[in-house]
Amino acid sequence: MLSTLVGLLPAGGVGVLVDGVEDGGLTGAVADGLAEGLRQAGRDSHRLAGDERACAGPAALIVDPAASAADPAASAADPAVSAADPAMSAVGSAVSAEDPAAGWDVVIRLRSRYSRRAHDGRAADIVIDVDDPDWPVIRRVAAGLGGDGRWHVRESQAFFGIRAAGWDTKFGDDLPAYAAAVRELGVRPGAAVLDAGCGTGRALPALREAVGPAGRVLALDVTPEMLAATRQAGRGDAASLVLADARRLPLADQSLDAVFAAGLVHHLPDMAAGVAELARVSRPGARLAIFHPSGRAALAARHGRTLRPDEPLSAARLGPLLAAAGWRLDGYDDPPHRFLAVATRDGQPAA
Repeated sequence: MLSTLVGLLPAGGVGVLVDGVEDGGLTGAVADGLAEGLRQAGRDSHRLAGDERACAGPAALIVDPAASAADPAASAADPAVSAADPAMSAVGSAVSAEDPAAGWDVVIRLRSRYSRRAHDGRAADIVIDVDDPDWPVIRRVAAGLGGDGRWHVRESQAFFGIRAAGWDTKFGDDLPAYAAAVRELGVRPGAAVLDAGCGTGRALPALREAVGPAGRVLALDVTPEMLAATRQAGRGDAASLVLADARRLPLADQSLDAVFAAGLVHHLPDMAAGVAELARVSRPGARLAIFHPSGRAALAARHGRTLRPDEPLSAARLGPLLAAAGWRLDGYDDPPHRFLAVATRDGQPAA
């Protein structure tokens, strides 16, 4: 994670603030380690202390690199920290309300199930989730730092790679839910279908049965270990397995009749671009299933949080987002035991 963060930071004299609340040790310990690691990597960083956070209130705290440059010796021991309006914390923006022409600033905020309600990271440039002590995950990166999104691929592969072998042991009872979602997708015999972000291939037997011997099933995932687990589970014969990024599909325009996407689109750095890429490879009239074997509220509760009205998969947001990419939302179901949204490819994206 440290090497990924260093790669995301812009070149030059960038001041980095690491904000991690004290929640029993884990978040604070990770924040301390990242701040020290950034310093050892030659980046000017500061670990936000408890009294500084208390004084700041809801505002974002950022390091002022202009002040650091004026006195490098002083900044190494005690970098200048100033409070700014959250709207000013985007990459490349002003580092203080008093000096809007000042240089870059980067805020790295760590959150956990205990801290995310009070500090949800929306004003930060990089948000790291420490719910899993084995692998703190970079959940969001500001557009100005994200580059071409290679950080997302590295994070996904690292997170899912170490879990692939035990994935079916933990979630294997979801197979009937996957089969039911495939039935509701309405795939026709002879169709060409894609399982985007296939994981261990739990949808593949149902997709193969739906398209029949004349149909074609592609199973795509960005994590090699997940595709290996698909073969190990005996599902590899149901589809052609493809190692690729779902945001850049190695498929021709309008080459698919259906797309099944389980636990994928809401994890993409740019969800709108993700559904637009799925639209690109889908023929007019093609069907899309956005699925998860837990409902949104149940999944949020599992992670120790409650749903917000502006969640990406809420009906109010998902319908317009799909429409902008050329999809028509036909069905939306979100009971505790599953989430399923079904859409139809409806011509060209809206202007």
